[in-house]
Amino acid sequence: MDKYFPFIVVALLVVMLFVLPARQRKRMAAQAQTLQDSLTVGTPVMTTSGLHGTVAGLHEGTVDLEIAPGVVATFIRQAILEVRKPAGNAPDDTPGAAGGQSADGTL
Repeated sequence: MDKYFPFIVVALLVVMLFVLPARQRKRMAAQAQTLQDSLTVGTPVMTTSGLHGTVAGLHEGTVDLEIAPGVVATFIRQAILEVRKPAGNAPDDTPGAAGGQSADGTL
């Protein structure tokens, strides 16, 4: 049994270095494909370069993003990293909401 131990260790290393990462890449590719298939016009997204925009149009291999009012840019679908939540769901950031001064000037 002792003479086979180095071969067992090498086999385990091969599994850890090649098989497990391949499974992870396959899982990530499936998640990316699911994300790309779920895109609809009006969905807020972020690209792999960090650009935020709203889906303005969908084509076979590309997506049109409105990155500013009236400004539309075309990206490949693989450039979409994640779907973002709409900006309307942000917490209230008014000065008197938390930690600021109230209307009567007190903290």
